[in-house]
Amino acid sequence: MAYIEIKNLKFKYPNTDREILSEINLNIEQGEIVVVCGKTGSGKSTLLQNLKKEIAPAGDLSGEININADKVGFVFQNPEHQVVTDKVYSELSFALENEGVSTDEIKLRVAEISEDFGITDWYFKNVDELSGGQKQILNLASVMVSNPEVLILDEPIAMLDPIAKESFLHLLGRINRDFKTTIIMAEHDVKKVSYLADRIVAI
Repeated sequence: MAYIEIKNLKFKYPNTDREILSEINLNIEQGEIVVVCGKTGSGKSTLLQNLKKEIAPAGDLSGEININADKVGFVFQNPEHQVVTDKVYSELSFALENEGVSTDEIKLRVAEISEDFGITDWYFKNVDELSGGQKQILNLASVMVSNPEVLILDEPIAMLDPIAKESFLHLLGRINRDFKTTIIMAEHDVKKVSYLADRIVAI
């Protein structure tokens, strides 16, 4: 069995007969970087959200989704939509606190991810002091501090300037290489991310 297996997936939102997803079949192996592309409204975001049950949209879903991983992380398109606290340190520790991780372990893991992402200088900043690109890097670090085996990103560079886009994509490449994290990313402009991808899937 593939690491992630999607079989005959169909989905439609409530109060509509239109299937936003129809007969989606996709296998993804552990450690792959897969870019999902398609026109606006093609169902990229819907597909990705259905891969993380905690944020799966309401609607009529049929078919199978099998993910052989304990943890799936998700980064949204808009950096503002993922921030839940006002301080950088609090943002980095938020998920671990919810998981019941000990205070000492939280301090260690936050310090490690901050060093690895080069954001130690942000520790005591207010989140609203950060640029859009910095917020998206913070969102990524806040997800990765929990060590997910699968990382899903919904057009994460769409709202970033060119320099911030390059920094963010560089981090994704390092995450895949250093942590062997499986990455699934939706992107409208495939040219910007094609060099990272093992495969590009169109829907």
